[in-house]
Amino acid sequence: MVPGKVVLKFDRRMIPEEDPVVVEADVRQAMAGAASGIPGFRVEIRRLLLARAWQSGSGSTELVRKLQEHASKIFGEPIPTSGTPLYTDVRLFGAAGIPAAIYGAGPRTLLESNAKRADEHLVLEDLRRATKVVARVLFDILK
Repeated sequence: MVPGKVVLKFDRRMIPEEDPVVVEADVRQAMAGAASGIPGFRVEIRRLLLARAWQSGSGSTELVRKLQEHASKIFGEPIPTSGTPLYTDVRLFGAAGIPAAIYGAGPRTLLESNAKRADEHLVLEDLRRATKVVARVLFDILK
């Protein structure tokens, strides 16, 4: 049997360097292109949510600097800033002008952590170290 209708939900997350308008246009073009040339096949695309990526504001510079400073000392290596396609509420704080940063423990990439899968994991020592980083940053900010 062939279903009369198939519904797919697609979640495309963005990093700050991406333009949401361009990303959406590219996704629409790719989906429409995949269906072109198939007789009787029609594609209807509706955006459910456009969640813009977090943009680091000038108020976040000092927070990020302190995170990098303490993390570099504790982990014994430089900790660069980087974008990652995650959906977090930090974007809302940034949009409201509240200094914010995303910092977490564990593997350096989503692939290394096996993120969003049944065996997602992190090394407990990384969690201990990251906890120390956050504690030291809070100490600096709150003293």
